[in-house]
Amino acid sequence: MRELTPSEILAIREMLQFESNALTKARVTKPMITDDDLRKQADSGIQATEARIKGLQQFVVENNVISIEEVH
Repeated sequence: MRELTPSEILAIREMLQFESNALTKARVTKPMITDDDLRKQADSGIQATEARIKGLQQFVVENNVISIEEVH
């Protein structure tokens, strides 16, 4: 794969941050949901968000977006 541009790397970082924030909010608010159908929807949303995060993380690893030396 070609080397990513700095703006592409920034976009990946921003997508990961957005998804992470959304997942945190969903997990925090889920216990407050009393409706069973809405709770099922929240569970589905949490699972979908976790899958998107894992996909982005896999992309980062497989494409050597960052090297291990950069992570301290």
